[in-house]
Amino acid sequence: MKNFKAIVLIVIVAFLLFYFKLPVLNYGFITLPILLLIITFFAILFTTRLEVVNEKKVRFLEKPKKIFFIIAGLLLFYIVFFPLFTSLAMFRSEAYKNLIGKVADGKSISNHIEPISIDEIRVVDEDLAYLLGEKVLGSQPALGSQVELGNFCIQKVGEDLYWIAPLLHSGFFKWLNNKEGTAGYVMVSATNERDVKLVQNIGGKDIKIKYQHEAFFGSHIERHLYMNGYVTVGLTDYTFEIDDAGKPYWVVTKYTKKIGFAGNDATGIVVVDAQTGTMTDYSIKNAPKWVDRVQPIAFIENQLNDWGEYVNGYWNFSNANKLQITEGLTLVYGKDNKSYWYTGLTSVGKDESAVGYVLVDTRTKETTFYKQSGATEIAAQGSAEGKVQEKKYKSSLPIPYNINNIPTYVMTLKDDGGLVKMYAMVAISDYTIVGVGNSMRETLTSFKSVYNMTGSKLSTSSLSNKKMLKSVITRIQNDVKNGNSFYYFTAKDYQNIFVGSSQISSQLPISIVGDSIDISFDVDNEEVIDVTSFDNKTMKNRLK
Repeated sequence: MKNFKAIVLIVIVAFLLFYFKLPVLNYGFITLPILLLIITFFAILFTTRLEVVNEKKVRFLEKPKKIFFIIAGLLLFYIVFFPLFTSLAMFRSEAYKNLIGKVADGKSISNHIEPISIDEIRVVDEDLAYLLGEKVLGSQPALGSQVELGNFCIQKVGEDLYWIAPLLHSGFFKWLNNKEGTAGYVMVSATNERDVKLVQNIGGKDIKIKYQHEAFFGSHIERHLYMNGYVTVGLTDYTFEIDDAGKPYWVVTKYTKKIGFAGNDATGIVVVDAQTGTMTDYSIKNAPKWVDRVQPIAFIENQLNDWGEYVNGYWNFSNANKLQITEGLTLVYGKDNKSYWYTGLTSVGKDESAVGYVLVDTRTKETTFYKQSGATEIAAQGSAEGKVQEKKYKSSLPIPYNINNIPTYVMTLKDDGGLVKMYAMVAISDYTIVGVGNSMRETLTSFKSVYNMTGSKLSTSSLSNKKMLKSVITRIQNDVKNGNSFYYFTAKDYQNIFVGSSQISSQLPISIVGDSIDISFDVDNEEVIDVTSFDNKTMKNRLK
């Protein structure tokens, strides 16, 4: 009877540990042997009977079984020594270095990142997206008291870039009263902070996010997968994404251990319908096109750092040729409309300047290294903040863009409340070239002005395409934004609208329709083009 009770207690402990910890039943995953060791410890505890003889003496009424100590010893050996010999970088440095795969050499990062309109530049970061999401959620008190916002993930939906977060249960009893799921998700445009949506139905059908991290029992997303065929598979990076129709899914990365008990590497994804729980397994190659992220950011960070750390093997005490990533990884989009993890690389021990930049395909892990010296993200942030140091604004994480074929960091400058107050552009090749403004257009004008004045400092390969135009003004109008005057005008036989300020030319404020002009501008994708020079020929002729 006593042995039966001990067995029951051991089974209960084992069930609870497995139910809540969900260990992967496969070689290389350390959670399982650790749980078995804990269970063995409880088995020793439950099968041991002691009697207190007096204050100084205790005797065994029933000693623990020797088999339990043998099992515990074997498990300890497996937990300690197997990882030591199979995964230690001292013995496997080459394997760690090659885990990222082949790293191709790129010519210029501006060839990879497409020139972009300023209306498509990302001005909302994750922190601001959360503030805006909380605001729209707080506008509906009945809903806000029942749910909370999940983590925001950035995703391209059609041609637009959005931060997307699910609504999650805010506690056990909230889940108990609403087991069918939470009512939708929040979308925040990454390019327009006024575009915030609470999506609660698709095609006339209410959205119910049943499977999620804040649900319980079988509705918990990790347990749902574990109990439905993924006991032996490593799963990570549970990303909430929507397809092009707006239907919500969890995209979960499958991974394996490539170097003993280490070397995590993605092998595919599982797409889980957040409403019905339906699971579909995909290889990396066959992942749906709307899925942006297959490679977890943590995996790529570790693999890039290992690639730079073991460039000359493990025994490299002089740090010769060692590289490390800079601020972290940022999701960016390239010319091919694919998403990439972007980061700078700097020599070990040198923080201010980068020796190059890396783009890693977030789906296939195809990696390209651009050997171009320039500013790190931290240096660019410091340069932007220094421009407005009296305001004590803080910079967002810089996002790399191709501005008129100039590789440029773009960031927002925020106050202590996390609200965007200004914008900044910093040339990646030279962080002393900075433009700031109260609007993105004002910032672009400022950046181009500074860039053109210091162009001789930059390599000729980064110079933008300029065009000269001789024409006649057909319409002109001024517009005041944030206390600054801009003059918009059109020119005969040219379809674009041009804009400039009195900083470009003192002739702009007094120019009129019919004046002959010579202007120069950068060729880009903008509908409204900033002029870099303005010369009113009619006015000059009148003054002669």
